[in-house]
Amino acid sequence: MLSRTADHLFWMSRYTERAENTARMLDVHVQTALLPQSTDDAEQGWRAVLGISELLYGYNQKYTSLTQKDVIDFMVRDPGNPSSIASCLKQARENARAVRGALTTEAWEIQNATWIKMQGYLKTDALEQNPSEFFEWVKHRSHLARGVTIGTMLKDEAFHFIRLGTFLERADNTARILDVKYHGAKETQGKQNQQSQQQGKAASNDAAGQGDPQLDFYYWAAILRSVSGFEIYRKVYRDVITPERVAELLILRGDMPRSLLACVEEVLSNLRHIHNDVSADTERFAGKLHADLNFSRIEEILDAGLHDYLTVFLERIFELGNRISRDFLVPLAA
Repeated sequence: MLSRTADHLFWMSRYTERAENTARMLDVHVQTALLPQSTDDAEQGWRAVLGISELLYGYNQKYTSLTQKDVIDFMVRDPGNPSSIASCLKQARENARAVRGALTTEAWEIQNATWIKMQGYLKTDALEQNPSEFFEWVKHRSHLARGVTIGTMLKDEAFHFIRLGTFLERADNTARILDVKYHGAKETQGKQNQQSQQQGKAASNDAAGQGDPQLDFYYWAAILRSVSGFEIYRKVYRDVITPERVAELLILRGDMPRSLLACVEEVLSNLRHIHNDVSADTERFAGKLHADLNFSRIEEILDAGLHDYLTVFLERIFELGNRISRDFLVPLAA
């Protein structure tokens, strides 16, 4: 397959997945913003959303204050933000249009129709009136794109480049969500404990490092829902939601579709299907990453520090993406 064709297919799927992931994050934060919280806590939550996608600098360049309305507008419709949902769906459609011959009719029509309907959405006040309904629509269109790809395309190189882009993007996003949210919760709990001690109310729960059980439940439930993992968590653990188990589910459970292990397994599998004369080192790099996840225990990860572990993981995923570009795709501009 030509490098340019592979490049378009790879980035088509990455942009589609990125749009869905952005919709998931925004939807969860719209829901959690309805919970009782201070203005500072609400602002911190929306700042975390921008931080997940490394968009805080770009947002600050355009806005003087941080509000829910401005964050949603920036991350949904702003054409100047290359990671906004509108920008991602536009780029997905443009990449699909460039390689229509490599796609089935159904796969192309999903990408084209999604972009056309998106333009109609943005011309109305639907996003302002019911943002959750819009985010569900974005997720649904992404599900359709994946389903049509699996259900109609030949399992050839084109198919594997599409799947490779999907799972590389998904692994990156899951790691970012878990890193920011995990430490955000720890920081919030620490503030709650400090306030309780100052008020002379340091009970046994505070000594154990726990915060308000009800707030904790909604907080961690929101994390799980952002990766469609709430029902899966209940089925696997059948117990109270804890940060450690959430981390284990989203990192080490190979049967959880959006876990780091599941994503890297898919990346490695698809790499093996498209290997060429120069990709052996890239496959070996992906294999080491998979082995580290496959044979790790959550206790070891938490003892070493989750933030440090996820930071290294993100660096390795970024390096894996660069290696894939070098071996298979159009070289990145210097």
